[in-house]
Amino acid sequence: MMNSWLKSDAVITKNERWIPGGVVSLNRKSEPNICFSKGKGSRVWDIEGNEYIDYQAGFAAAFLGHNDVDVNSAVLGSLHDQSVLMGAGPTDLEGQFAELFCNSVPSVEKLQITTTGSEATYHAIRIARAVTGRDHIIIMQGGYNGWHNDVACNVISNLEDIGARVSPGEYPFDSLSAGIPEQHKALIHVVNYNDLESVAYITKRYPVACMILEPILQNVGIVKPEPGYLEGLRKMADEIGFLLIFDEVKTGFRHALGGYQSICGITPDLSTFGKAIANGYPMGVIAGKAAYMDYFVHPDKEKRVLIAGTFNAHPLTTIAAIATLKKLSSPEFAVYQHVDQLGAVLENGLNDILSQYDKPFYVARQGSAFCVYFMDHAPKDFHDIALHNDAAFDKEYRRKLIEEGIFNFPLPSKQGSISYAHSMADIEETLEKNKKVLSALLGK
Repeated sequence: MMNSWLKSDAVITKNERWIPGGVVSLNRKSEPNICFSKGKGSRVWDIEGNEYIDYQAGFAAAFLGHNDVDVNSAVLGSLHDQSVLMGAGPTDLEGQFAELFCNSVPSVEKLQITTTGSEATYHAIRIARAVTGRDHIIIMQGGYNGWHNDVACNVISNLEDIGARVSPGEYPFDSLSAGIPEQHKALIHVVNYNDLESVAYITKRYPVACMILEPILQNVGIVKPEPGYLEGLRKMADEIGFLLIFDEVKTGFRHALGGYQSICGITPDLSTFGKAIANGYPMGVIAGKAAYMDYFVHPDKEKRVLIAGTFNAHPLTTIAAIATLKKLSSPEFAVYQHVDQLGAVLENGLNDILSQYDKPFYVARQGSAFCVYFMDHAPKDFHDIALHNDAAFDKEYRRKLIEEGIFNFPLPSKQGSISYAHSMADIEETLEKNKKVLSALLGK
């Protein structure tokens, strides 16, 4: 058992001299703050030398596992070939990737490449405003769509800040950042997931350009759409004339080669992707119907949407993405069958262990993504989790698992991610460590 990370504490203290907060993305801070030094497959090691089975995976980015040999070999080959970041003219690599991507996701006709998922969601909203001539947008309470002004709010809110559940209605703009103008906040309307009535309420009061949502909420665990919810959004978007945007930065390529949209059978107008698309190399994608994507080259200057970025489709990242998509689509590797099998064994095992205790629980899973809630039913929306999940116990449970060498982000309701590199032995060890931790916490 490990319960002290003195070297990690020293790193963040030293970093604070030069970096505000000591870490370059402040949502990485947690308790404990562990400094990881390397990763291979399903395992990671910290600078103390402790080894962990990893279910954090770069916020679910390393879908094939850390330092996948096929992806890394492709990147190293690109270095040996002296690939160049030119910033002038097209590249063959971006065309290869675009063709492979569009053939993988049936709803996508055209795409553009960014460096991050946040940039992709930014562009999607900008396209929607250009297409519709409207400014207002609808987002989800408990969803996360990036860092920019349109969406930097209402992820894991305190109920004191947003109030009790309302339907139909909207929630206050619970900002994640200072520096967002009040005039801008007035354009953003926050509703709960699985609540069609509130979407209708907003569209009757404001000229809505788009609604952007994760088709499964995966920043507060695993919250699935109720029957008819996504279908209702598609119908409403068509009738009212706003664009439906699926943020598949986390769900895309993790749940299916065609994204979660290929599972639910709903075609959004635009989609955004990232994370698993290049197995952790930095890439985002904005994609969708050609009629909307072509606003990037609209002949009318007043309607044309800007996209630019020196590092968009960086050759190393693009090579990594091509290698990732080829591996995901190859019958030889059977990636989705493997991770789904492991997910089912983990889900069933956790259910068996937790059912021995007089403690409410629910194991939510979609393929390789999972979350243990300490409540007695599947969560419907953010308020459901905030009101019913035992967050204090959840936090302690995660901490004890980390001490036993099972790492998932130590914040209640955060998703766990199985990678292709995980083995059945990893799952069995994870279940054994769960038995130990839950016995210690619940006294049996």
